[in-house]
Formats: sequence, C-alpha cells, structure tokens
Amino acid sequence: MSRTIPVTLVLKDPQLPNEDLGSLELAVTLTPKSSPMEDPRDTARGEVKTYRWKPYVNKTMLLRRSWKRSTKQQQSLRLTEVHRKSQLWRGIVSITLIEGRNLTPMDPNGLSDPYAKFRLGPQKYKSKTVSKTLSPQWREQFDLHLYEETGGVLEITVWDKDTGRRDDFIGRCQLDLSTLTKEKTHHLELPLEESRGVLVLLVTLTASAAVSIADLSLTPLEDPEERREILKRYGVRKSLSNLRDVGIVQVKVLRAEGLMVADVTGKSDPFCVLELNNDRLQTHTIYKNLNPEWNKVFTFNVKDVHSVLEVSVFDEDRDRSADFLGKVAIPLLNIHNGVQKAYLLKNKELTAPTKGVIYLEMEVVYNTIKAALKTVVPAEQKYVEEEPKVSKQLLQQNFNRVKRCIMVLFSYGTYINSCFEWESSQRSITAFILFVVVVWNFELYMLPLGLVLLLVWNYFFSSGRETAETSMEAMFEWEDVEEDKEEKDSEPKGFMDKLYAIQDVFISVQTALDEVASFGERLKNTFNWTVPFLSWLAITALCLATLLLYLIPLRYLVLAWGVNKFTKKLRDPYMIENNELLDFLSRVPSDVQMMQYRELRADPGQSPNKRRRAYPS
Repeated sequence: MSRTIPVTLVLKDPQLPNEDLGSLELAVTLTPKSSPMEDPRDTARGEVKTYRWKPYVNKTMLLRRSWKRSTKQQQSLRLTEVHRKSQLWRGIVSITLIEGRNLTPMDPNGLSDPYAKFRLGPQKYKSKTVSKTLSPQWREQFDLHLYEETGGVLEITVWDKDTGRRDDFIGRCQLDLSTLTKEKTHHLELPLEESRGVLVLLVTLTASAAVSIADLSLTPLEDPEERREILKRYGVRKSLSNLRDVGIVQVKVLRAEGLMVADVTGKSDPFCVLELNNDRLQTHTIYKNLNPEWNKVFTFNVKDVHSVLEVSVFDEDRDRSADFLGKVAIPLLNIHNGVQKAYLLKNKELTAPTKGVIYLEMEVVYNTIKAALKTVVPAEQKYVEEEPKVSKQLLQQNFNRVKRCIMVLFSYGTYINSCFEWESSQRSITAFILFVVVVWNFELYMLPLGLVLLLVWNYFFSSGRETAETSMEAMFEWEDVEEDKEEKDSEPKGFMDKLYAIQDVFISVQTALDEVASFGERLKNTFNWTVPFLSWLAITALCLATLLLYLIPLRYLVLAWGVNKFTKKLRDPYMIENNELLDFLSRVPSDVQMMQYRELRADPGQSPNKRRRAYPS
C-alpha cells in the first residue's frame, strides 16, 4: 500500500552555523515493488523506492531569492575551508635523479639528447638535457608536494631533445609512492615500460613542513606559546639538526587598493597568489571589488633564506585563464618583521609600475648557521621554467651589461698604467713604495686578508649602497613591451622562419652574455654590501682562509683538497657535484634582479602614466 510522507530538509553550512540558508520540502512516496505505479526501469534495477518532488511554490521562490542574495557576499567565505584544505600538502617527496642507463637511440648518429619529465598531480618538473649519450648523468635534486588527492603516483617520461621539430618520446615509468617507507631514502632502478633503458633515482618521503593558511585571529607567531616553540626550533642549539629546515616566514595578506579594472562591469574579481620557490598558496576570491580585503595569514617553510617571495594579484575568470593585475617580489632578507607596508604593484617583468597597491605584513624567523651552510649548496630551481626566447632587446641589454663589466676592468687597468706613466708624481711614488713593501713581505695569507680589508673599507667609506639605485636607473633602459610587440607583429613571416632556424645560437649567446654579466655584477654587489648577510658571510670565510694559510703550510692544504676530491665519489657515489663559490655567488643578486626587487615608493593615488614618469623603466 502506497504512503506519502512529507519531509523537510533544512539547509546547513558548518562554516555559517547562524545563517538561514532556506529549506527543501519534499513529498516522498513509498511504493511496494509489485505496485502498478512503479517504473519498469526501476524494477529492472531492483529499486524499491520512488521519490516524487512536490515542492511548495512559495517556499521554493523564497529559497531562490535567499541564494541569490547570499551568492556574492558569502560564496568566498563558504568555500574558504575547502579551498584551504585543497592547497595544503601532507608530505614532501625529495627526488634525486641520478642517471639513465642503456636508453634507446633516437638520432641518426645512434645516440640521443635525453631529458626527463616528472609529474605528481598538478606539479611538473623538467630535468636538464644531456647531449649525445645513451647513459645520461643528470645528478639533479628537487622536491615535490604530496597531496591527499593525487593518489601518490609519480609519472616519469623520458624524451629526446630535437631542434626545429617535435621531441621524440623514449619511454615512461610510474612509481606508487604509497608503497615506500617514510623518513627513509630509497635507491630505485625503474625500467622504462615502452622501450629499453633504466632510470636510477633516490626518493625520500618526509612529513609536511610548517605550511598553513589561517585567519588573522589565528596568527601562529602571535600566539606566545607557539612563538616560543618556533624560536626554540630555530635557536642556536638546533643549528645542526635537520639542515633543510632553515626557518619559517609568515605573511599577512591584508588588502589591496585601486586595482586595475579587468571586467566589462568596471570591476574585478581579485585573488592573491603567494609563491616561495616552488611553494604556492592563494587566497579566496573577492568578487566585483577593486579594493578587496582578504585578511589571511600564510605560513611557509623556509629552505633557503635567500629566496624571494612573489605576491601576484589576478582577476578570476570562469571561462578562461585568470587575468594578471600586478605583482611584487620581496627577498626574505629584506623583510622588516612585524611592519605593515604598502607595496606598489608592478608588471609581469617587475620592471615598471602598474595600477594598485597591496598591503602586507611579514615576519621571518630563521637559524643563521643553517642559512649560512645552505648558501654554499646549489639553489633550488623552479619545477618548470619558461623556455628562453630570442629577444633583440634582451640581447642588447646583456651585451651592454658585459660591456660595463669590461669597462670597469679597463678603467682599473688605466689607473694602474697611469702609475707607471708618472702622470701624478705623488700617486706613482706612493704606488712604488707600496709595491716594494708588499712584494718584499708577501705571504699567501695576505690575499684573503686583502679582500677582507676591501670589504671593511666599503662598509665604512663607500657610498655605493646609497647611490646604487640611482646608478642602476641610469644603466638600465627598458623598452616598452607594447612597442616590442608591435615590432614583432610587423616582421615578415619569411624572416621569422629564418630566425627560428638559428634561434638556438641567439639564445646561447644571449644566455652566455647574461651569465658573464651576472657574474661580474654579483662580485661587485658582494663587496658593495648589497646583501649584508652575504657580505658578513664572505668576511667570515675570508678570515678563516687567512688564518688557515697563516698557520698551515700550503702543501698540506692542497693535499687535503686533493684527497677530498679523489675520494668524494668513493664515499658517496650518488652525490651531486657543486662549486661552493659559484653557489655562494648565485645567492647575490645581479643588477637586473636588484631593479626587480627594488621597492617602488609612490603616491597610491597616482595614475600608472604618472608613475612611469616618476620611475622611468
């Protein structure tokens, strides 16, 4: 016998317990299986219930109006908790790509130019390309985040790099991370599934670092007990434990003002993305607002205190990718703890101001000894970096940077030569006396000692730090992006085809010029105290070198160096080779990076055109 039961379902949201979200009223009819009212398709599926909707019209209309009123105001708040949980990772997968063995040849010469791609959920990493080999030695280390939703399956593909045409697929393999023991390094040899060859990896699963998203009322460093625990964790006594955990940075994303209009309605739907190396978190979206208030606190684990925090603002679009609104880059060592600051937003290249200001308050806590030790190991690379492109502007800029470095050396040579030419009697006599005294009393330990004296001199007497911004503005002349695009669009396609054939040569020259110029600029910026932490670290290392050269004969030091070099491979066959000096210099910003990291100071009410004139780019 059929029965109709009235059922009222009250809509609830755990995030909004006090909000009236409406209700659904249903009439549920329970029908026996043999009843003529049943649907034959339901009988075939073995179902014994038929639900019939009989909503009350007035209640339905009220419900729809309630949803419409609350959509724009409460949608961000309702999804905040789900959004937060989807971003936080539950562990870190540390991967060292050692080598490949006996890969399939893909080129006519019987060899390949292999590189590997890794994918874990939404994350991707691409290794460097090793030319002309079937047994590539990559020796690269990187970290990926392990999310609950990914299933923990690491996908690896190997490709052969080809210039001017599509890369050839060599093979693939998969690794189920759930089968690996945590907190232990696993040595794995994975055979490729679709061809011959083996990949050799070292994989370590570790617990999640200190990463969180919270409201302003739940700030970790403002809780006295939690702050005391954090300071203890990064205190001097913990300097030699877990060297990868250098510190934490807490970022309060408060609000933005005067953002760019991105929608036809004259408004934007802004959200904020924070990136620290390969760690990426974001705020919820504030809809139809040019002055959004996020009021969120983000906590990142710091693996390298020389990292740069990038904060970008985007406009959300449902049907296409988000529109870029502005960006700032802040080196962690430039953070003033606990100070709320307004940062003028810049364009994607960080070379010119755009419209809008973002308000941030940051605090970084780190262990100084761990930070110093981390300085002389290879810096973490981005998972997937943009492929370099041929740019006449960039080629000219890098050429000018190299030319400036050469001109500095030339000016020093001219000055020394003037001492030999007796252009100034006082200068030549002083130089001659100094030359005789130094040569007569020279000892090897005086070389690092001389560099220490140069650093000390610049610290007390050089005005380079005060005039650095002015000189860099004069040195760099950035061309407008729109003009560059117009020039590219006007180029005939035939010329572009020819240019594509030789673009690898241009890119190689362009990259080489950048590396040479950056090397010279980083040396200069080390002695100019551009980054005091690194300059003090250089003084400490040079003083130690002076002491060792003074106390220990040179032959013993060379012998110790040689023994270490010859036995390093025997002691650790899978270690990644590195040059401590180059790793140190990689942390010193070049002049281009100094321009990108420079904080612009302008009236928030100024228009972008006025800001461009105030800050010529």
